[in-house]
Amino acid sequence: MSRGTSIFVIRWINFLTMILAIAVICFGIWMSTHHDACRRSLTLPVMGIGALVLLVSLIGFLGAWKNVTILLWAYLVILCLILVAIMAFTVLAFIITNGGSGHAVAGLRYKEYHLQDYSSWFLKRLNNTKNWRHLKSCLVKTEDCNDLPKKYKTLKEYKLAELTAIEAGCCRPPSECGYPAVNASYYDLSYHPVSNNKDCKLYKNAPSVKCYDCDSCKAGVAQYMKIEWRVGAIFNAILFAILVCSPFSVLFFGYKPFGISVSCILCWLLCKEEC
Repeated sequence: MSRGTSIFVIRWINFLTMILAIAVICFGIWMSTHHDACRRSLTLPVMGIGALVLLVSLIGFLGAWKNVTILLWAYLVILCLILVAIMAFTVLAFIITNGGSGHAVAGLRYKEYHLQDYSSWFLKRLNNTKNWRHLKSCLVKTEDCNDLPKKYKTLKEYKLAELTAIEAGCCRPPSECGYPAVNASYYDLSYHPVSNNKDCKLYKNAPSVKCYDCDSCKAGVAQYMKIEWRVGAIFNAILFAILVCSPFSVLFFGYKPFGISVSCILCWLLCKEEC
C-alpha cells in the first residue's frame, strides 16, 4: 500500500471515528440528564470512552491531514496501548462472567439464580456491606417490585410472567420457601417455610424490604451485571477487530514515516535481521 493511500485511509477512518466518539459523548450526557442517580454512575465511563476515542482519532486525523510524522507515531503508540487494554478487559470479563446460568423451576417461565454459582469477583463485591447498601437503595428507588402489580393484574398473569433476574430474586421469596402468592406483590407468610434457606425468613411484603437483603437478590444483580459485562466484552472484541484490521494495519504495514514500515522496525528489533 502506497504512502498516499495509507494517509488517505487513516484520515477518513479517523474522521468517521471522531463522529462516532462525539455521538458516544452526547449519549453519556443524555444519560446523566435522563437517568436516576443509580444509573447515572454509568455516564462517566461512557463519556470517558468517548473522549479517549475522540482524542486518539483526532491525533490520527491531524497527523494524516497535515502529514505530521510525530503525531502519526503518537497515534500508533496510543492505539497499541488501547488495544492491549481492550484485550485485557475482554479476557477478564469472560473469565469473571463464566458461571451462573440459572436454575429452572417447575411451573415457572423464568429461572432462579443462586449466588454461589457466580465468580469470587462478584461475591466479593456483592457481599461487601457498603457496596450492597448502595445497590439496595438503588433497587428500592427503581420501584421495579412495586410496578409488578401494574404489569400483572391477576395471579394467573403473574404466574405466567417471564420475570427478569432482579425481579425474580428481589421481589419475591425463593420458590423453595413454599409461600403461596396472593398477587404480584404479596405472599402469604403465615405458612411455615418448607426450606431452611435463610432468604425465606428475610423476605417481607413491605415495599422497602421485600427480598432486598436476600442472597437471591444479590444473585439477580450478579446475573444482570454478568449480562452487562458480556455485552461489554463482545463490544470490545468487535472494537478490537476494527482497530486491528483498519487504521492500525494501514499504519503498521503500509505507512513508512522514515522510509521503513513499523513492522520492519519490530522485525529488526526482535530478530536482528533485515526484513
